[in-house]
This record gives sequence, structure tokens and C-alpha cells, in this order.
Amino acid sequence: MWWRKPLRGLGFLAYSGLVVAAFLLAGYLSFNLFVRSGVTTVPELRGLSEDGARALLTDQGLEPRRREDEDRYDESIAAGHVMAQQPRSGSLVKRGSAVRLILSQGPNQIRVPDVTGRAPQAAQVTLAAAGLTAGETLAIFSDAQAPGLVALQTPPAGGVAPPTSAVRLYAVAERPGDTYVMPDLVYRRFEDVREFFARQGFRMGSVKLEPYEGVGEGIVLRQFPLAGHPVERQDAIALVVAAAPELAEPSVATPGI
Repeated sequence: MWWRKPLRGLGFLAYSGLVVAAFLLAGYLSFNLFVRSGVTTVPELRGLSEDGARALLTDQGLEPRRREDEDRYDESIAAGHVMAQQPRSGSLVKRGSAVRLILSQGPNQIRVPDVTGRAPQAAQVTLAAAGLTAGETLAIFSDAQAPGLVALQTPPAGGVAPPTSAVRLYAVAERPGDTYVMPDLVYRRFEDVREFFARQGFRMGSVKLEPYEGVGEGIVLRQFPLAGHPVERQDAIALVVAAAPELAEPSVATPGI
């Protein structure tokens, strides 16, 4: 019948197609098996120590490589551990291929310079040059430094801090003098007053001799500061002292005490 010949041709074509497909599949599988026999998967190395990453790569027939100038700061990966790798984990590479390791240097930290003994303005310049900032400056009393200079700092010198961190400064303030209440010196003997203030470290100022009827020689007549007023050790204490008429002088005597 007329249709058998075309049908026989279609069957031959189908058979030929199957043979070609089988040949191609076999070739593909053979080639893939040949290629994959020398291929391995790059393992995940992030977070491993350098020694651990090298050991793992060596076990899989890969060559670890590292350049120190490629290491970078990382806030989450500890120093000396892998933070990145090339090729990435999961990549297929031939055995013997190199895998580049990039290690973490840990968080970026700056060594805090010593700014004690400097004026706060100079300390600010030094901190800025180091990549830090000066925080608030607090006033303290201290015998370790002269007034106006930095005596303490936080963080201390030699410590580490992240970039642009603030360093708090403690500058020495002038220590206020002790304040006393001026006693009433009128009608007291000048020598007794002078010796008392000398023992207490007070400074005597001018002493004027002035005759005064009815008051014995050497008795205090007037004083400055007045009784009850505040006085510090460095304040000068001026007195008017009774003298015999023949000893009265208009000039002012200023004994050094």
C-alpha cells in the first residue's frame, strides 16, 4: 500500500534519532565523569582560623594562599580568622587550584596617646592627629599636675579605642584658698597678735603706730579686715597700734611675716 513506504521512512528516522541521542548522552556522561573526577567543591572557610582553613583546603586537594596586605579590619570576625575567600564556597574547581584567604585584623582600634601634662587645647590637637576626638573636659583638684594641665584621661594612655572615639580629659583647676573669719583684734597686744598670725601662716600688712590717750603702748586700735569678715592666708592684715606720743610716726611700718 502506498502509505507503508513513508511510514517505513519515519521509523528509520526515529530509530536514527534515538541512536544519535543515546550517543550524545553517553558522550556527555563520559565527559562529565572525566571532568568531575578532578573537580572538588570549595568549602566554607569564613570564621575559621588560618590554620584550620589551610588544613581543610589541603585535605580537599586545594592550595591555600594568603597575602598579608589584603587583610582587613572586621567588626564581627576575630583577628586571624577568615573573613573572605576566593573562589566563594560552593564553587567547583579543579584539585590543586589555589584558594585565596583574606583574614580579619579584628575591629579597627587606635592606640590612645598620652596627653597628660598638656593644656586641653594641645591635647585636643594630639588626639585629632591620632584619629580620636576630645570628649568633655572636667575640672579636678590634683597635686600631680600644675593648674590648667591635663592630669587624667579616659581611656588611659596606651589603651585602644575605635576611630573617632571621644577621650575624656580631666584638667587641674586652681585650688581655692581656705577662708577664715577675721577675729576681733582691737585692744589686744600687738606682739601677741603678730605671733599668732605668724604661727598660722597669715601675712601681715602695714602696721601704723598712732598715739591714743588712755590706751597703753602696743595695743591694737584698729584693724583691716574688720572683725567678722572673711580672710585667706594670702590676704594682708593691716593694723593701727597705740604708741607713746614721742614714738608716733606718720609713716607705715610693714614687717615681713
